[in-house]
Amino acid sequence: MAEPLSDVQKVSSLVEDETTDVTPLIDVYGIRGQRVYRIAPVASDVPERSVERIAAVSCAIAKAWVSHWRRPVRLLPRPELITVIALMPDHPPASITWRGKRRKVKCADSPERVFGEWWKRGSEMEAVRDYFVIEGETGAQLWVFRAGDGVDPETGDHRWFCHGICA
Repeated sequence: MAEPLSDVQKVSSLVEDETTDVTPLIDVYGIRGQRVYRIAPVASDVPERSVERIAAVSCAIAKAWVSHWRRPVRLLPRPELITVIALMPDHPPASITWRGKRRKVKCADSPERVFGEWWKRGSEMEAVRDYFVIEGETGAQLWVFRAGDGVDPETGDHRWFCHGICA
């Protein structure tokens, strides 16, 4: 047995009272284990240490973003090892193989040298990275770096990594 369905549509909005304060909503989601947060800058040249998560409803951010170098829109959780063909270790890659796909590099910018935080840990004295923004034939831009001087001391191989995806 079924009852007839009325075809009356409610004219008012989905939200009964027009509120602009989203704090109660953020509080509800904030209880669920840091799932609602904002990103704030941290004074560090090491990319994976240059941001921190803060509460979504926290006060204004006191530090400013440093914008003298171009940064990727998406930073990978960990740098991923890539295979690179380059003229010399000091030059940008001519082609890379990342996630099983070979990409020819159409253009690349000059390197940005990032040093480790040697004043915090002695082991970071040799943690030098040379970052390049490279553009493939499809227009996709990746943020890649050469670790150290580019040569693995144990094997003699060049060590390159993909660390981010640019817009």
